[in-house]
Amino acid sequence: MKIHIKYMVSLRCKIAVKEELDKLKLKQSSIELGEVNLKKDISGDERELLRKGLLKKGLELIDDKKSLLIEKTKTTIIELIHYSEKYPKVNYSDYISEKLDYNYNHLASLFSEINGTTIANYIILNKIERVKELLLYDELSLTEISLLMEYSSVAHLSHQFKKITGLTPTYFKKIKKHKKRIMLEEL
Repeated sequence: MKIHIKYMVSLRCKIAVKEELDKLKLKQSSIELGEVNLKKDISGDERELLRKGLLKKGLELIDDKKSLLIEKTKTTIIELIHYSEKYPKVNYSDYISEKLDYNYNHLASLFSEINGTTIANYIILNKIERVKELLLYDELSLTEISLLMEYSSVAHLSHQFKKITGLTPTYFKKIKKHKKRIMLEEL
C-alpha cells in the first residue's frame, strides 16, 4: 500500500516518518521523499493514529489528488535542486512534466491555484536556498556555484540572490554565521 505525506522534504523527515511507522508496527518496503510503500494495507484506526503522529512532527497525510500532485511537483523540484549531482540538460518544465507524466500547463495552473505562487518562483526559491547552503559550506567560488546551479552568469545569480534575500552573495557569505537558512518545508 502506498501512502503520500505532505512536507516530507528531507532526510530528517524520512527519519520522523520511520519513527511513527515503527511506533505503530507498520512495516514498510521503502520510504522516499513524500511517499511510503507499506507492506500491507492499514486499517482506518491505524491511518488515524499515523495521521495524528505525523501532525505532531509537522507532516500530513495526503488524501486528495490535487494535493498529491502538488506535493509530487514540489518533491521533484526539491530532489532535483537539493539532492542531484547534475542538473538535466532539458528545461525545468520539460523535466517536471516528463517525471510526473502530466502536461506542464496543467501542473503550473494547479500549482499556482493551490500555492499562490508559480512553479518558476518555487524553483527560484529552492535554488537560492541551495546557493545559501553552498555559500555556507565555503568550498566553492561564486563562479563555481553559478555553473553548478546552471545560472547563465555570476551576475544573473547575484541579481536573483539579492532580489530574494536583499543581500549580495558576497555579503551573505561575510555574515553567514548570523544568517539562518529557510527550512525547505517553509518554502
